[in-house]
Amino acid sequence: MGFATLLAEESGLVQQELGLVVLLSIAALVAIISRRIRVPYTVALVAVGLFLSFFPNPFLIDVSSDLILAILVPPLLFEATLQIKWEKLRQDIVPILLLAVLGTLLGTVIVGEIITWVLDVPLLAAFAFGALISATDPVAVISFFRTLGVSKRLGLLVEGESLLNDGVAIVLFSMAVGFAASGIDPAQQGISILWQGLVEFFRVALGGLAVGFILGYVVSYGILKNLDDHLIETSTTVALALGAYVIAERFHVSGILAVVAAGLMVGNIGTQNTSPTTRLTLDNFWEFMAFVANSLVFLFIGLEIEIVQMWPNIIPIIVAVLAVLFSRAIVVYGITAIYSRFTSLPQKIPGSYRHVMFWGGLRGAISLALALTLTGDVFGETFARELQVMTFAVVLFTLLVQGITIEALIRRLGLAERPEHLLEHQRRQARLFTKRAGLQELNRLRKDGMLFRDIWDATSAVYNEEISESKLAIRDHMEAHPELEQELFLQARTDALRAERSAITDAMQHDVISEAVHEELVHAADNRMAALDLIRESRRPRSSTPETSPATEKDVEDNHE
Repeated sequence: MGFATLLAEESGLVQQELGLVVLLSIAALVAIISRRIRVPYTVALVAVGLFLSFFPNPFLIDVSSDLILAILVPPLLFEATLQIKWEKLRQDIVPILLLAVLGTLLGTVIVGEIITWVLDVPLLAAFAFGALISATDPVAVISFFRTLGVSKRLGLLVEGESLLNDGVAIVLFSMAVGFAASGIDPAQQGISILWQGLVEFFRVALGGLAVGFILGYVVSYGILKNLDDHLIETSTTVALALGAYVIAERFHVSGILAVVAAGLMVGNIGTQNTSPTTRLTLDNFWEFMAFVANSLVFLFIGLEIEIVQMWPNIIPIIVAVLAVLFSRAIVVYGITAIYSRFTSLPQKIPGSYRHVMFWGGLRGAISLALALTLTGDVFGETFARELQVMTFAVVLFTLLVQGITIEALIRRLGLAERPEHLLEHQRRQARLFTKRAGLQELNRLRKDGMLFRDIWDATSAVYNEEISESKLAIRDHMEAHPELEQELFLQARTDALRAERSAITDAMQHDVISEAVHEELVHAADNRMAALDLIRESRRPRSSTPETSPATEKDVEDNHE
């Protein structure tokens, strides 16, 4: 009997392994086709998953919330945060936090109230739906950002909000389900449940961040700094990404936020203490992990959505989609307008960014995973099933409708203008930077006594020759396209002004200048940076208006004053 059971279990494991192989093969094929037909990769995966859902499931893979949240989502979050540098994040941390925390709270309340009022769903069940559907998933949008050359700031705003609001949404969802399971009536215990909810929210959210930062700090300084073995260091980051989630959840705090915090620590501290070989290995490995996790997540989304359940629930689906779009509009336009009203000009969020942030608020893995946890034990079988179908429909709408049209919106707003000569200039600059980095590494190895003099002479001579050729290539290209020199000047001037602004703050911190003088000088520096932004805007070609001569920094600054 025991032997037969063992054989049955082994057979099931082989079937699951075969299913995984088939899914990864399908993902690779979809990736090849989507590149040729210019369709978002994630959208194509969902479409293929929907097609496969009409056939009997041969994969024997149980698509559960634990599989998505504990296995597939942590690598996605960790890989994304590895690429985010604190210097860039700090510049827009206020709007990101406002959108991720306040925005998710507002979205939960708005959607919950609409669902309760229109569909007569119990309040806590409606709030649970509002929370799970407030978690945005920008994977499809970010992939377009990278291919279209959209501003890095816009990409950071969208991605930063998503990384943080995932954890916030999970905390709010868990609170709504927990209160419902405890039999708490929000109508009778309004103030007390609000206070209890706030305390629980900050405990879970801040506790998750603390776990992630501590584990990330230990790995960054204890292992990545003291070892020089790319295999051990890479395997340690895998343990960190998965372990941060498990340990945080064990302490009943947010595992998602723990992974985000751990990734930020490794990306900003750990990778700075490693060798170039380790950094290259980490980048390649985590890029592969993200590809696999993305592929499986979006295939699972398509497989789990039951199209036949959509039509009987068409009214709740329409209400849910409209509620989500309405709440997203209130959150994005309202919060960014208020933030831009009280901040300096360089930090204001342009209207074109807001449109992309609104329409690019796609839903995906987190919403699906949380919906799969809904059972009849808490909200009743009818309401639980209705909320699941609504979730699947909203995810499908955002991916197939918004995901397909977001590229047209980006181009319509003029945010994807990358002329070929600019791309060629970037390629030539990249070659120069890489050759210089290689020469610096050779010099370090020579200084540390790792290279013999004759080897260093021969290799560095090759690098110096290639660097000279790259400089000549850049000069020739700039002579053919003089406008590139103006762009380089604007970028250099912007970098210099940022350095000046940082020096002004340092001078105040060291009591060299007073706070009043600091504010005066910072205001002047901000105006000059805003002038440069407006100059760039005036130099950007517009199809609807005739081309005009660009303004000077002094002219724009005087007008702004």
